[in-house]
Amino acid sequence: MLSLAGLLVFGQVFLVAQSPSPTSAPPTSLRDRVLAQILGGTASGAWTPAQLATMAKLRDAAISDPYALDELRHLTDNIGPRISGSPQAQQAVEYVAAEMKALGAEVHLEKTSVPHWVRGSETGALVSWKGQTPGTTQKIVLTALGSSVATPAEGLTAEVVVVNNWADLKALDSAVVKGKILLFNEKFDKQLAAQEGGIYAYGEAVQYRAAAPIAGASVGAIAVLVRSVGGAEYRIPHTGMTMYLPGVEKIPAAAIAAEDADLLADLTSQGPVKMKLTLTPQTLPDAPSYNVIADWRGTEHPEQVVVVSGHLDSWDLGTGAIDDGAGIVVSMQAIHLLSKLGIHPKRTVRFIAWMSEEEGSQGAATYIQEHAQDVANHIGAIESDLGAGHPDGVLFAGKPELGAWLAPVAQALEPIGGNTFRSSPETGEDINVLTEKGVPSFAPSQDGRTYFNYHHTPADTFDKVNPRELGENAAVMTVLAYALADSAEAAPR
Repeated sequence: MLSLAGLLVFGQVFLVAQSPSPTSAPPTSLRDRVLAQILGGTASGAWTPAQLATMAKLRDAAISDPYALDELRHLTDNIGPRISGSPQAQQAVEYVAAEMKALGAEVHLEKTSVPHWVRGSETGALVSWKGQTPGTTQKIVLTALGSSVATPAEGLTAEVVVVNNWADLKALDSAVVKGKILLFNEKFDKQLAAQEGGIYAYGEAVQYRAAAPIAGASVGAIAVLVRSVGGAEYRIPHTGMTMYLPGVEKIPAAAIAAEDADLLADLTSQGPVKMKLTLTPQTLPDAPSYNVIADWRGTEHPEQVVVVSGHLDSWDLGTGAIDDGAGIVVSMQAIHLLSKLGIHPKRTVRFIAWMSEEEGSQGAATYIQEHAQDVANHIGAIESDLGAGHPDGVLFAGKPELGAWLAPVAQALEPIGGNTFRSSPETGEDINVLTEKGVPSFAPSQDGRTYFNYHHTPADTFDKVNPRELGENAAVMTVLAYALADSAEAAPR
């Protein structure tokens, strides 16, 4: 969902970059909304009253139509986890392609090469600590981080050293860490997540998941642990990609449950603690896979495209319902509703199910290589990759005048509370390749306060999705896609 490299390089700058610009006024002010109510409507801008009526029809259909929910149920319950290179990922490709063909879209499988990392077994146990009952151990709940190397097959046993952050590590004599297991105990800021949104708390904590093996190996640690990056402390671990650097030894890396991080912090404050860690992941040769591309052809400018998208791969602990099955199915819903209602915009609406976002966005890299000569014909790109929480509107990246231009679309989404349109530096990891080339890009602005309670954990399952809110996200995706594809002139660029 997020670029680990970007987080590592920019650190706290990432948080600032995610914040809406204080100088960008909302495109639909309270004054404008009040006047619109008094006058019985709003200026139609780049759309006719008939097109605005079509937006309302699409909005209401997205709320009531069960298509997205049914597709999500199948994707998660029937197909299951979809980690890159896995049989389930390939099954998901074939399933989504068939569903798009059934709607009448022109479907193309775009071949890409993806990492093929297999988790294997993973166990942790404390074997020595102060006050230990003779002959006992204590289980540590953990999971290997994506791309982690393995421990020896029989595991490794070493003393644990706990630090809270980079500053704590820097203050330690490297001799203290050499030959030890190093735990980074950076806590996820739940208050920040509740007040500002989970993405901000995640940005602070995830840098440790990304860079822990590099930092640990640099001071002689033989393995690293990180406190799980998330807000729900129900003794479940939180996986995700980690990073290695050429020339720096690769050491095993795992995330441990927050409660076990607290346990280790407490016990190591009392005296030496030894732990046995066993991880048996394998990194196999890269595997062939595909982006699923489905075009709902435009009537006047079919060469011009508006992208609706999510990423089809997921981590393997849960079933990828909110990350990012929800993004996939609300994008599928856009094509479904255009087909069901017989709506054919001027421009092509292009559904993309991106492959391998979680392990490096290889699918997005392939897409920009294949379509490098056609970027000018990309009129807009939308990606949903922050769950299925209630959307209060849309984030957009591009020219500031996009906000004013989209004001009529905001009004069309007001009945579902989705009329807050805000500028943002980026809108999605996969479509970032298009954003960087000047393509106006967009994402639903979702309630992310609890998203990181489940994301990348065993709890990312179908039941976590609220059907009404999923429909609201489908409404935002579909209305915005239609608006971009059928406007009198293309979005400001």
